[in-house]
Formats: sequence, structure tokens, C-alpha cells
Amino acid sequence: MTWNPSRRTWLGWTGAGLSAWLAGCSTPPPPQPQVSIKPAPPPAPPVAAAPEVLTHISQAQTPLDYRRDAASHLYQRNAERIFKGKLPPLLYAVGVLQVQLDRRGQVTATQWMRAPQHAPEVMADIERTVRQAAPFPAPTKLGQVTYTDTWLWHKSGRFQLHTLTEGQT
Repeated sequence: MTWNPSRRTWLGWTGAGLSAWLAGCSTPPPPQPQVSIKPAPPPAPPVAAAPEVLTHISQAQTPLDYRRDAASHLYQRNAERIFKGKLPPLLYAVGVLQVQLDRRGQVTATQWMRAPQHAPEVMADIERTVRQAAPFPAPTKLGQVTYTDTWLWHKSGRFQLHTLTEGQT
């Protein structure tokens, strides 16, 4: 018996071979990325609160003594705003402000004893200056302190505190 493939069989085998050959020419699909799931790191242990370190400490034993420490602190924080020399006889504003500080030197309250009502911008600037200067030297011997100082305000926006004033001409 001789094998005599019919034309239909021959076309079937040729088509199958051609399909296999073409399938070998295609680009293989990209490899799937390996996803590794790492366990979450354990939570960090709670950090113990650092002991409170006070950098500036006042040795003042009375509010009057503390006033000098506070004035010096304000002068250091506002060196460019301090009026140098003797003030002129007429000032733009004079105000008396009472400042209450906690044991760490943080401002807890301010109260005007004599407010320069004609210059509300000066009042706001003085209050802002006091609050931005915090923390003040810690009144360790007093626990907390309330001190009063007089602000002598020049029209240029520079000032002196009565505690450290150079006087007037």
C-alpha cells in the first residue's frame, strides 16, 4: 500500500506547520514581576520624654530683680530695634505693660497698666515683641513671675525699656 496523501490532507498539514512556525516567531510575553510581601516593621518603642532643659535661668529673687533679666532678654532679642543713646523729650508713645511668665519663662498673660490708646499699632507691636521673645529666662527661684516695665517708644519704631533706658535729652 502506498501512501497517497490527498490534496486536502496535504493542505491541512501545511497549514498546521505554517501556524506552528509563525507561533515560534512571536515575542514571548514579558515575565510577571515577582511580588514579595514583606511583613510590616514592628512599631518603634515609645520614646521617653527628655528631661526639661532650661537654657536661660534667672537668679532673681523678686519680681523687681527679674525685671532687669527680662529687659536684658528683650534687648538681646531685638537689638536692631533698640533706640541708641538718649531719647528725645517728646516720645510717640509710652506704655506700661505687665507680663506674667510661668516657671519655664513662657508668657502666660499680658495686661496693660497704662496703654498708649492713641497708638494701637504700638500696643500690638509691643505685645507681639514680648510673645516672640519667649521663652524668657526661667524664674527658677520665683517659680512664676509677674513683672511690669515701661516701654518708651520713639516715632521711628525703636524703643527703650525704662529698666535699661539711657534717659532723655
